[in-house]
Amino acid sequence: MQVKPLIVIGITGTLGAGKGTIVDYLIRKKGFLHYSVRAFLIEVIEAKGEQVNRDTMTKTANELRAEHSPSYITDQLYLRAVESGEACVIESIRTPGEIQSLKNKGNFYLWAVDADPRLRYERIQKRQSETDAVSYDTFRSNESREMHSDDPNKQNLQSCIAQADIVFENNGNLEILYNQVENALKNIQK
Repeated sequence: MQVKPLIVIGITGTLGAGKGTIVDYLIRKKGFLHYSVRAFLIEVIEAKGEQVNRDTMTKTANELRAEHSPSYITDQLYLRAVESGEACVIESIRTPGEIQSLKNKGNFYLWAVDADPRLRYERIQKRQSETDAVSYDTFRSNESREMHSDDPNKQNLQSCIAQADIVFENNGNLEILYNQVENALKNIQK
């Protein structure tokens, strides 16, 4: 019996662009399993008894990467995916090291999503997670902090987006986004 190789889609992109919306679609409509960098970090932060916010998430992620490797978090999620043996999506790829490690494992596809900054800010205000209760200026500042870095252990969204196999522009409605996802899936044999 031939074993099908594990298919992994990584999702990167700007804050509030629609990463979670794409993930939800892949779970609901295509049966993908979901592994979240955010959820992994929340587990670590809560275990330390710290408050969950964007600053502690960034700090914790950077510390884990510096202590272990630039790809440590997604490597841990990949190990969970291997145990399941099912096609999966790893959400919130933030460093080039994570991309390189996942590419080295094979059958990895990187998708990025972006949208107009004002629209993205409106979206995060509606979802009201613990990291989203910020002003527009803070939102833009947080994003700016995560866009570029020469440190391999820190977020570098611009580099991640540049390495994506496909970039979704999510300025329209859900139907437009889902059509983009369906088109991208045609290049993946699940």
